[in-house]
Amino acid sequence: MVIVDSFNVDVFIQQGSEAITMNGRTEPMEAIILAAGYSSRANAFKMSLPLGQKTVLEHTVSKFEGICQKVIIVGGFKVEIIQAAVTDMIEKSAYSFELKYVFNESFDQGMFSSIQTGCREVNADSFFITPGDVPLVKKETIQLLAAEKGNVVIPSYSYKGGHPIKVTKEMKNRILEAKVECNLRAILHPHEKTYLNVEDPGVVMDVDTPEDYRRAVEYFGRKH
Repeated sequence: MVIVDSFNVDVFIQQGSEAITMNGRTEPMEAIILAAGYSSRANAFKMSLPLGQKTVLEHTVSKFEGICQKVIIVGGFKVEIIQAAVTDMIEKSAYSFELKYVFNESFDQGMFSSIQTGCREVNADSFFITPGDVPLVKKETIQLLAAEKGNVVIPSYSYKGGHPIKVTKEMKNRILEAKVECNLRAILHPHEKTYLNVEDPGVVMDVDTPEDYRRAVEYFGRKH
C-alpha cells in the first residue's frame, strides 16, 4: 500500500479531454458511472434527486469534463429515466467528452455485473469507476487522481477510502475474467494500491439513504 498526500502530487493542466502532466505525457482517460441499482435504501430513485440546479447523476457526470474523453453510464433499474437523462445531456452538448449509455441486462445480480458491463466499453489504458450517487467530489480531486500513477489509485479523506477509483487496463482484464458473483474488492485485493489523501469530504459522501441525501443537500448549500 502506498499513501500519498495531495500536496505532493505534480500539478497538471487540461487540453481538450486529455490529461497532460508537466512532463508532457498525454494519457486519454475514460470513466464508468454506475447507475443501475435499485436505490432501495434511499426511498427514491437517487440518480434523479435534485441537488441545486442539477440532479445527483448530472453532478457526478460533470466532474469528468476536461479530464475524460469518454464517460460510460451503466443503467439497469428505471432504465427509461437514465436513458432520458443521458439523451438530454447529449442533446444539450453539455460536455466535450463522448457520453455513452449502456444497459446492464444482469443488473439484478449486483454492482459487479454493472462494473463488468462498463469495462466492456472501455478502451483507455486507465479509467475511473464510481457509483453515480457520489456527486460532491471536487473536480480538482479527479484531476489529482488522473495524474497519479499506479494500477489502483483510491482517494481518501481522513484516511477513509472513497470514490472515484482509478484503475488500469490490467485491472479491467481481471474484472472481465471474473465470475459475476465476484466483487471489485476481491479483484483489487492482491494488488498494490495507492491512496491519495485529499481535503475533499465529497469522496466519502454518497446518497444511499434519506439522511445521506439531507447531508449532501446541506453540504452542497454551504459550498454554493
